Amino acid sequence: MLRIALLSDTHNYLEPGLHKYLESCDQIWHAGDIGTISICEELRKIKPLIAVYGNIDGQDVRKEYPGEVEFMCEGVKIFMTHIGGYPGHYPSTLRKQLEEKKPGLFICGHSHILRVIYDKEHQLLHINPGAAGIHGFHQVKTLVRFSILDSEIKDLEVIELGKR
Repeated sequence: MLRIALLSDTHNYLEPGLHKYLESCDQIWHAGDIGTISICEELRKIKPLIAVYGNIDGQDVRKEYPGEVEFMCEGVKIFMTHIGGYPGHYPSTLRKQLEEKKPGLFICGHSHILRVIYDKEHQLLHINPGAAGIHGFHQVKTLVRFSILDSEIKDLEVIELGKR
């Protein structure tokens, strides 16, 4: 079993006290708009980091992290990118990728809107963890934690980090 902390849209800001929500996890995943590579370095001090770059990320982040990543975790195929829309409203190129890749879990960020939706059409769980940073229109900073065990995503929880 792996316990995952999922962040997005930190925009070069890490919430004071964020560490307490991450240390009980095995890995940290970041769905883009990280800010600078120093944010990645801080997160890697806590736990291993899997990340993708977002549209605001500069060359320092883009040199180290791809725009999308596909991998297996505890029997679940994961596909993560920054700009992804949501079920019924995916960009056409992404829709094709989801049909070809057939992930069980699709993760994106960008909208700053927290969403956890089962996509019946593509038979996958869609997660956007909202925004953990202070820039944007969101009202509350959020992250998502969950476990993956024997090909099942379970124990999902939304953590509110306070007002933006």
